[in-house]
Amino acid sequence: MLRRRAGFTILDMLVTVTIIGILSAIAYARAGIFLDGIEVHSAANDALAAFSAARHFAIMRAAQSTLDIDTARRTLVVRSGRDTLIRRDLGSIHKVKLTATRTSITYAPTGIGYGVANLTLVIRRNAAIDSVVVSRLGRVRH
Repeated sequence: MLRRRAGFTILDMLVTVTIIGILSAIAYARAGIFLDGIEVHSAANDALAAFSAARHFAIMRAAQSTLDIDTARRTLVVRSGRDTLIRRDLGSIHKVKLTATRTSITYAPTGIGYGVANLTLVIRRNAAIDSVVVSRLGRVRH
């Protein structure tokens, strides 16, 4: 009587490794999409905070404040007079691209935005996209 050894054949191992490879590729692609969405949402929240801070500084200081949008450098800068109050480098922090309908918004001491007809900031990373909209009154929504 011949005893058979317990173990796996090369074919068993090949099928198992192939299935694990396919499942890993699917999981990796899904994880990338998920991470892109998280980064875009985080960048939108940072932009929302910068717009709100610019409006708040204008009201608090009773002076105009300006938020500049640099789509090439992918940054947001809040200024009041000659002072730079906030600088958000969304491109290097979140690896996102920015598109905007205007390059800046200036808030009056009352909190109302000058020169704005619904400014829209679009934030994108691969297939993930989000936007921040500023109304004529300076209100921000996400």
